[in-house]
Amino acid sequence: MSLAPRRRSVLLAATVAATAPAAPAIASAPAGAPAPAGRRPSGPLVIGHRGAAGWRPEHTADAYTYAVRAGADWIEPDLVPTKDHVLVVRHENEIGGTTDVAGRPEFAGRRTTKTVDGKAVTGWFTEDFTLRELRTLRTVERLPLVRNRNTVFDGRGRVLTFQEVVDLARRLSRESGRRIAVFPETKHPTYFRSIGLPLEEELIRVVRRNRLTARECVVQSFEPSSLHRVAAARLGLPLWQALGTSGSPYGHAVTYKDMMSPAGLREIASYAQWIGPDKSSLVPPHTLLADAHAAGLKVGAYTFRAENQYLPAAHRRGTAPNDFGDAFAEYAFHYGQGVDAVVTDFPDLAVQAREELRA
Repeated sequence: MSLAPRRRSVLLAATVAATAPAAPAIASAPAGAPAPAGRRPSGPLVIGHRGAAGWRPEHTADAYTYAVRAGADWIEPDLVPTKDHVLVVRHENEIGGTTDVAGRPEFAGRRTTKTVDGKAVTGWFTEDFTLRELRTLRTVERLPLVRNRNTVFDGRGRVLTFQEVVDLARRLSRESGRRIAVFPETKHPTYFRSIGLPLEEELIRVVRRNRLTARECVVQSFEPSSLHRVAAARLGLPLWQALGTSGSPYGHAVTYKDMMSPAGLREIASYAQWIGPDKSSLVPPHTLLADAHAAGLKVGAYTFRAENQYLPAAHRRGTAPNDFGDAFAEYAFHYGQGVDAVVTDFPDLAVQAREELRA
């Protein structure tokens, strides 16, 4: 029997739910209802990318709550520091596109140009604000032209600290009856170490203060040196080596291509338990998935989205780049290939696809 009508209904329900003024109750999660209390996921883990970035402005309490209530197993905070060295969660340290700072005249003088990981970036940067100052800002949708529906939430959220995300994950774990893990990424760690605001030491302090276990926290980075620093602290947490599609991790001579070779994967397995490649790196004729499993590594693919422009050509529907395509077909392909996790802006759709796989 064809699943197309069901999928269209799911997407329509999700779109309607996304315009609601507050995070949905569990009963109204648009697709992929949460597993009953206490149930462990059967199939690949679903990781809410910056929360549920497809339905709410990323890295907000609403986005994380939505993700968990839709069935996500982990939630992902990207970590950057404040001037007073507190870890906050933003996609980048430049916050002109994710907060209302550009419209705040009191901070107009903070706009500047910096070189971050070898690239010139102009805007406002978290490391130039104290936490108290960042608290006065409000969050906005990062991709308003792609996800115009999310702009209804502009101004409703505030910048969260990593500690607040840990607290939220534990509260949502209690509410859902499931263990929700935090999946922090160290962003630009070499850059921040160079300006005296290293990320790893603060991350380690938060982990120890909260006594986070391997079921509650998995640490990721694109820079192997950052993961080595975390590993040296002997926290007992799984580590996730993120992989780009070209070039090298900043400040490292090794290329991503070399890291994805059988020898490179064996090297990663000496300090990490996961790799996180771009989903395109797992499509045949690539053998990365099998090679990684052979090296004893789990594989979590990124980033799954529902809009046509982010889908393979075969799964697009129509020609409008921001319309939804057949996201379910892409999940089905990667689940069928044997990935261990998916990182997604739409955790509800990933959970629904996982339920179909289980059925």
